[in-house]
Amino acid sequence: MTKTIYKLDWVAKCGLYCGNCKRLQAGKCGGCLENEKAVWCKIRSCCLENGLDTCADCSVSNPRECSKYQNLIASAFAFIFRSDRPASIDYIRKHGRRAFISLMTEQKQMVIRKGQSFK
Repeated sequence: MTKTIYKLDWVAKCGLYCGNCKRLQAGKCGGCLENEKAVWCKIRSCCLENGLDTCADCSVSNPRECSKYQNLIASAFAFIFRSDRPASIDYIRKHGRRAFISLMTEQKQMVIRKGQSFK
């Protein structure tokens, strides 16, 4: 059994878990927080501007209703990778980032996928 490393910074602003990313593991990416080239990411920019760790901390909007969260790039990623990042944000809101890291580590995933259900 491997020990889970809880690096909270590896939970991206949008609900991805970068800790399972091959690019991060290979040292080719520092994750969401350290990726200063990601100025194109409206989600990251919004969270940084508002001092939020992730969208789960936003009290203004549900990610499913947020225009910054549900943008064209995010929709394309969701379609291509069958990801359900709003479900990840919901999970983080309900259980916290540490529990999300544990779940993603256990599932060997970066995000909750469409059709998956975790309580």
